[in-house]
Amino acid sequence: QLQLVESGGGLVQPGGSLRLSCAASGFTLDYYVIGWFRQAPGKEREGVSCISSSDDSTYYANSARGRFTISRDNAKNTAYLQMNSLEPEDTAVYYCAAAEQAMCVPRPQFEYWGQGTLVTVSE
Repeated sequence: QLQLVESGGGLVQPGGSLRLSCAASGFTLDYYVIGWFRQAPGKEREGVSCISSSDDSTYYANSARGRFTISRDNAKNTAYLQMNSLEPEDTAVYYCAAAEQAMCVPRPQFEYWGQGTLVTVSE
């Protein structure tokens, strides 16, 4: 069964950090672009970051740039999203997704999605 499983979410105070993981099973991430998305209560899902499969190029939404870092470890078949300086506005369910292509641009057609992990930033 092909699936992505996110982990690492939780409750954190403003200014804190979390590292989300996205573990793949049933397929190899080597040839897949990985994207991180989030959906806050009452809002549409938005893209947060993307990492290419060809050269590990990274892309960030303006809201994430400078605070979040996307990475991948193909040997562990896992991708990560390191989130620092978290703000209450970062509260959302975070999803990872995979698309079998080399680059993040043009926007990939993500084929596989995880179930999401909740990040809550609050005092």
